[in-house]
Amino acid sequence: MLIDLKDIVKIYQVGAEQVHALRGISLQVKQNEYVAIMGPSGSGKSTLMNIMGCLDTPTSGSYHFAGQRVSEMDDDQLADIRNREIGFVFQTFNLLPRASALHNVELPLIYNGTPAARRRELAIEALEKVGLADRIHHRPNELSGGERQRVAIARALVNQPAVILADEPTGNLDTKTGEEIMEIFENIHKAGNTVVLVTHEEYIAEHSNRIVRLRDGMIESDKTLVS
Repeated sequence: MLIDLKDIVKIYQVGAEQVHALRGISLQVKQNEYVAIMGPSGSGKSTLMNIMGCLDTPTSGSYHFAGQRVSEMDDDQLADIRNREIGFVFQTFNLLPRASALHNVELPLIYNGTPAARRRELAIEALEKVGLADRIHHRPNELSGGERQRVAIARALVNQPAVILADEPTGNLDTKTGEEIMEIFENIHKAGNTVVLVTHEEYIAEHSNRIVRLRDGMIESDKTLVS
């Protein structure tokens, strides 16, 4: 099992008030699954994604990632898992504005000490996979929104992670561009990657093979789609 969450509770202290973001979530995701997480605003989608991505830790419950118990790891160990095993794609792209597409994609490899020549090779390969081989020297302000998101996807892929986590990856894009981005995710999944995405758009979720719906920090339904 790649992702194994058991009885995950997350409570935030906001002033004198306790906010129960997750109320005992148990969820498993196998290798090469394609899962969409849906739910209204405040249902716990982003909190769940942050815990899956080792960006946040649960208040209680256990989380195993690829057999390792990450719910009890320290910050350095979590950072190591994030860098090696998880590729993130965000709604806002999170690209360095002054860096070229190539340099943006190289970043995770710089952090893990990959030699420069190999970095360049892997980054070009990742950009080719998302159809941006002719844009490698362009900066984000010279790219369209869809192209920026492709750069972000290439950056998520460059480390060959165990899972791609995408938080509202089409949220800042028009419908046509959103569909093109979803085609890329389909190809990533067909190539053997595990994909988990958060969305509030039904038509985006329908690209996946399984839809998990959250409400008030709990799983409301978990449905496998017939492909």
